[in-house]
This record gives sequence, structure tokens and C-alpha cells, in this order.
Amino acid sequence: MLEDPGAGVEDPDGGFSPAVPAAGGDDGGLVLPEDVVAALAEQLAGRSRAGGPVRLTGPGGLLTGIIGQVLQAGMAAELGAHLEAAGGEGNRRNGSSAKTLNTEVGPVRLAVPRDRDGTFEPLLVPRQVTRTDGLNAVITSLYAKGMSVRDICRHVCQTTGVEISPDTVTRVTDAALEAMREWQHRPLEPFYPVIYIDALVAKVRDGAAVRNKALNIAVGIDDEGAKHVLGIWVAPGEGAKAWAQALAQLRNRGLEEVLFVCCDGLAGLGDEILATWPGTTVQTCVVHLVRRALNFASHDDRKAMAAALRPVYAACDADAAEAAFLEFSDSKLGKKYPAAVAVWERAWDRFTPFLEFGPSIRKVLYTTNAIESFNREMRKVLKTRTQFPNDDSVVKTLWLAIVDTEEKRAEQRARQAGKPKNSRDGASRLIEGHVTQGWREAWGDMVNRWPERFAGRA
Repeated sequence: MLEDPGAGVEDPDGGFSPAVPAAGGDDGGLVLPEDVVAALAEQLAGRSRAGGPVRLTGPGGLLTGIIGQVLQAGMAAELGAHLEAAGGEGNRRNGSSAKTLNTEVGPVRLAVPRDRDGTFEPLLVPRQVTRTDGLNAVITSLYAKGMSVRDICRHVCQTTGVEISPDTVTRVTDAALEAMREWQHRPLEPFYPVIYIDALVAKVRDGAAVRNKALNIAVGIDDEGAKHVLGIWVAPGEGAKAWAQALAQLRNRGLEEVLFVCCDGLAGLGDEILATWPGTTVQTCVVHLVRRALNFASHDDRKAMAAALRPVYAACDADAAEAAFLEFSDSKLGKKYPAAVAVWERAWDRFTPFLEFGPSIRKVLYTTNAIESFNREMRKVLKTRTQFPNDDSVVKTLWLAIVDTEEKRAEQRARQAGKPKNSRDGASRLIEGHVTQGWREAWGDMVNRWPERFAGRA
């Protein structure tokens, strides 16, 4: 029991830190008086001359001692105000109890004052709170950057001296689950001109086994050309039936009409899309088609095959594309690699739709690279984990990674604000709110082609 609530605070290291009065500054922060700063500097210098350790953070550090003294004095003042408000009717101080508060700069040992009636509730350090919001933010940020829970425990212990368990990391990051679920089920705009859909793969524990599961991701472009992640769903595999459930959820969240859905040509997916949004144009990603065809070619023939396929997807219309494809299939490369020809034959009906449109719309539709670049960033987070304990853990990790990356890039752009455009090096948005290049021209062509579908939106 620590009886004197205003006395020196013992650090977990075994040392004591001096009492530090605090003064409020104009910026809302704590400003130490000059005489206190001078006294602290003299103590540090004396400890250094004596050969003792000089630490700012961690057990026995300067900052942990200051934080402890400020909180200690604050809780003593809170109890005094509480007793004064009660009018002194029998209630009085009743000693204190020891408590360790884990902060982002290290563990702080406190003596929490008590009153005889047990009615005092400290606000500075509430009951049953053992970690500060700052430490929780550090843990969440490390988790969002892809570190495993055990690596986070080790890192926090090495940098701050705070020992936390893997279960603690899980509980801290699980606090984001509610916000993540709200985001996952948020209402959507009734109209998105273009949606890209694709999938990642992650290892997730399923009972006693660890299985590869598909992470289906949908990204939409709104009326202003800004991209938004519409949802992330975990499925046993990347199949049309799993996508049917995801598309139905998008419909139930208010997405009533879509002009184009760009996908990778998964079997049966086009039928599920049309069943959800009749009248939608399903466009197979041209880049995926080229890649699948090149997979059948030897390394020496890849460059030549890519050049031979270019006239097919760069044709002015469907007839010209068919003629170019027939020429390719009858060529030496086409006869050498019939499997590559079959890839295009099977996907022909889903490949040709975008050939009906002008260059501005083609640039938006011909590839899902808009979502591929996003997926590349998400893979950086997933590859650091050997496995995930459950489906929620995967979605939570990706959602936190999106939030963390967008915040980091926003800070970079803020630092570049005011500089000439040609001298800025701030990062663009990862996905949320990123404006599609050439969208204004594509939007104009869409409005001219389907005026009845854009009534009231142009």
C-alpha cells in the first residue's frame, strides 16, 4: 500500500522520479516551468556523471517519471475535489492502491488514491484501465502494417519496456471490429458506373486445418470518378457462387444499377453479375487474358506473342479484332501454342464488349489494374502472416491496412501542400477517393451513349 498519494512515484526499475508541477500552455499541452526543467537537467547530468543509465523512455526513464508524477498529482487533486464536493460529511481519504499503467513511453507505477466511502472514480486513470490510448494506437498501427501479434509484443517490449501478451494485442485490435463491420455494411450509392472485382488468397485456420481462402474485393467508381472499396468478403474459394452472395449484399446495401463490371473471366461469374444487375455490360480484363495466354508460351516466345496479340485488343471494332485474332491463330505462334488460342476463344464473348466504345471508355474498362495496384499493397500485409485464426481476422487486417495507408499518404500530401505541382513528391491516394485518370472524358461519352440511364446524374 502506498499511503501518500502525492509522494514520489516508484518506477518498475526501482528508481524514483521527482515531483513535477504542470502548467497549461496556450496549445493545450503541458509546459514545464523553467526551474523544473533546470532541476531535471541537473538530475540527468548528475546521473550521467555518476555513470548511471540516462534514459528518456522505458522503466526508470525521464518521460515515464514525469507522466507518473503528473498523473499522481492529478488524481490527488481529483480526490480532493470529490471530497470537497461531498461537504466533508464523514468521507475522507483512505490510502491508495498500487497500479501499473502501460503507456507508449513505458510502464508507469501509480498509487491510486481511495476514499472511505468508495465513491471516488478517477477520470485521469479510470478503474480497470491498464493501457493508455496512445499505446493502443501504437499496437493497432503495427498490426495494420502487417506485423504478427508476437512480433508486436516483442517490439513493444524492446522499445518501451512494456510486456504485453499476444491475447492483449488481439483484444486491442478487436476494438476495430465494430468500426470494420459498420464500414462493411454501410449504405452505398444507388449508381456506380464501373465496378472492378478481383480476389486475393490467404491462409486461414478452419477447424483443425489451415486452408487457402479467397478474399473477394470489389472496387467501384462513383459519378465523380473517385474509387471506393465497396466490400471485402472471405470465401472458401474464388467461385461464381461465392461472388453471387457478395453481389447480392451490394444490391441489398443500395447499389441498384451498374453500367460495367470488369472481372478476370471466372467461369459463371458473368451470369451471376447479370442476374444481380440486368443490363450490365460484363467486361473481361484484357491484361488477364494476355497473361493467361502468355503462360502457355516459352520464355523466348513471350515477347513475340504479346506483340502478336496487341492488334487483337487494340482493334477499332469487333470485326477488326476478329480478323486480327484469326490471323494470330493461323500464325506460327498460334499453331505452336493452341492452348493460348483457346484462352481467347473461350473468353471472346466477354472480351469484345469494350470494342464498341471510344478510346476514353476503353481506357477505363480494358484492365482491372485499378484494383491490381491496390491488391499489391494488400499482399504486402498478407505475406507477413503465415496464417490467420479466423475470417474476421483477415478482413480486420486488410481494413486496418487501408486506413493506415490512406492516413500515411494523406500526411505526405499535407506536407507538400503549397508547393508547385512539379516539385511535389507526396503520394497519391491508395484507393479511397482516388480519381480515375481520364474520367471526365469517359463520363461524357457514357452520358451521350446512354442519356436515359444518366437522367438526373449528368
